[in-house]
Amino acid sequence: MNTGAERYGTHRGAFEKNKKKIFATQKVCGICGKPVDFEQKYPHPLSPCIDHIIPIARGGHPSDISNLQLAHWTCNRQKSDKLVESKGDRVTDQTDVISNRVLPQSMDWNTYKG
Repeated sequence: MNTGAERYGTHRGAFEKNKKKIFATQKVCGICGKPVDFEQKYPHPLSPCIDHIIPIARGGHPSDISNLQLAHWTCNRQKSDKLVESKGDRVTDQTDVISNRVLPQSMDWNTYKG
C-alpha cells in the first residue's frame, strides 16, 4: 500500500499548499455540483477532500492546482480513476472537454446518519 510520501513523492509539499488554497476558495463539489460542508470530518461521506480531475493513474499531474478540485469524499470514491469525455461542438472544431460531473449518484448522502 502506498503512503502519501510514496504516492506523491516530491509533489507532496505543492499538493498540500494547493489543497489549502482550494479549501479556502472553493465551496462546491467539482463532481456532483452540490455544496461541501467543511464541518463534516473524514470518514463522513460528505467530508471535503481533494479530487484529481485527471487521475494520476491516467497521467494527471499530482499537484498542479489546475488538476485539483474540491469534492465530497464519497463523490471522489465513486469517481475513482474514471474520466468522462463530453464531445465539443464539431462544427466549431472545439477541443474535447474532460469533465466528471455526469457520474450517477447511488445514494442521497444528505440523509446519511453516521
